[in-house]
Amino acid sequence: MSNNISSALGAYQQALSRIGAKNPVAAEEVKAQEASFKDVVKEVVTNTVDLSKKGEQLSMQGIAGKADIQDVVLAVSNAETALETVVAVRDTAIKAYKEIMQMAM
Repeated sequence: MSNNISSALGAYQQALSRIGAKNPVAAEEVKAQEASFKDVVKEVVTNTVDLSKKGEQLSMQGIAGKADIQDVVLAVSNAETALETVVAVRDTAIKAYKEIMQMAM
């Protein structure tokens, strides 16, 4: 059934492009993708902050002798990995933005 819907949507979009009409479906899809991307980025950043807080809490417990050293090392390692991932994504996004800005219009 979804294949039929996809086929119908594709045919509708082709017909609109032939007559030069604006494509309201594509605009809605772009908005949905933008919101989705924003939500994904927000979730990743929130997750990274949560992992950092957990690592910090376990570190404090480890210092007080109330946490297992393996748990502390694992939590800190997870927080570090998450932060490195966010920084790598940020750097890639900045690089892509700079390349787009240097394109000839």
